[in-house]
Amino acid sequence: MVRSPSSGVLASTGLVAMLATGLVVNAMPSADIHEITITTVFDNYGVDRRLMTRWGFAAVVATPSTMVLFDTGSDGTTLLANMEKLHLAPTEIHKVVISHIHADHVGGLEDFLRANAKVLVFIPQSFPDYVRRMIDAAGARYQDVIGPTDIAPGVRTTGQLETSLKEQSLVVDTMQGLVIITGCAHPGIVSIVKKARAMSPKADIALVMGGFHLGSASEREIDAIVRAFRKLGVQRVAPSHCTGDVARSRFRELYGANYIEGGAGRILKLAAPQVQAP
Repeated sequence: MVRSPSSGVLASTGLVAMLATGLVVNAMPSADIHEITITTVFDNYGVDRRLMTRWGFAAVVATPSTMVLFDTGSDGTTLLANMEKLHLAPTEIHKVVISHIHADHVGGLEDFLRANAKVLVFIPQSFPDYVRRMIDAAGARYQDVIGPTDIAPGVRTTGQLETSLKEQSLVVDTMQGLVIITGCAHPGIVSIVKKARAMSPKADIALVMGGFHLGSASEREIDAIVRAFRKLGVQRVAPSHCTGDVARSRFRELYGANYIEGGAGRILKLAAPQVQAP
């Protein structure tokens, strides 16, 4: 992927698709301070053949001010190897957010902290104490999350949603609207989107991505979710991980050109919100 020095237009190598809304799919990460880059670094689905696929999920969100790792997949070896192939150094990460306690989302955390302990780890307050002891032992810091919590400028969590399995999702502000990133969506993918919408009622929802937890859902249930998404104004979807093949196929059919194939190696670029002068 190259950038034309004269026009600043992204030049395609065959992997890049520029959508009319300004979202770029599978552009290589860059240091452009005006961009937000979201890179899926761990998934059981894959879009980059160089990367390993394992059950689980992790994504790196790079903004003009910070880099956040959301979830760590099921094992650190795969996580760190994929990050290396994508030229994402663990030491560049400033914050880590863990969605929920399941091993396919927190399993790579200990190995990651061995590579970079100079991070603040945001965990749901419901987490067992052994996770806190592990973070302490690695020399890192943690912050318990109950309600909506700011992670960095333009990046926040929904807070742990009150279900039997408490889970938080990530919400990222972009010029195209909100990007909502889910780990497994145990509280229900529609409930998560509604929570993000309530946090930013005037914002568009540019994209919902990650695990939707629909592996056993019927087509009728999936269609109802799509209708709810439409009502909430969800413009694009990139389901992966625990969404399930049937649900991904149905989302692909119903969202058409606004469906993005999710998986390890998927790189999304969006314009960063403009900073208002003081």
